[in-house]
Amino acid sequence: MNTVTSTAGTGTFEEYAADAWPALYRYAYLLTGNHADAEDIAQQTWLKAYRSWSRVRGSDSPTAYLRRMLTNTYLSQRRPKSRRLELLTDQPPEPAAAVVAGPEERMVLWPHVRTLPPRQRAVIVLRYYEDLSEEQIADALGCSRGTVKSTAHHALRALRAAIGQDGTDITDGREG
Repeated sequence: MNTVTSTAGTGTFEEYAADAWPALYRYAYLLTGNHADAEDIAQQTWLKAYRSWSRVRGSDSPTAYLRRMLTNTYLSQRRPKSRRLELLTDQPPEPAAAVVAGPEERMVLWPHVRTLPPRQRAVIVLRYYEDLSEEQIADALGCSRGTVKSTAHHALRALRAAIGQDGTDITDGREG
């Protein structure tokens, strides 16, 4: 797992943001599943962090504080909204250019992880991609360890069911 090497308490916001951007962006990408949304959420998180920099800098773990901010931003954007702005045009969108599959597209589980509800997806990403402990995940999501365990259980059960449907056999020794 990548960690930020400089401490937020001794550097400027700009220095810390430059060091922490790759890890925060990677986490956002794993949650959203695409680069544009990941960049939007990561930038929104940095804007919020800038506005409350003294609180972030003074926290026990600025990286954990930012991760929680990003998680909350992601989850709040996934809630149903009473109104949505839609742009109507008389032309269909241009077809997307063919993209060469990168490592993230070759992962067998990734398409199934992308179908999970936001909170389950966040737990799976934090646990298996960011390699956080249950306690760290609970802190990032603002819930108890028991909630993290049950959410992970439900997510893994859904992934196993989805994998069984497409004939792929993937096992994971981290259950528990």
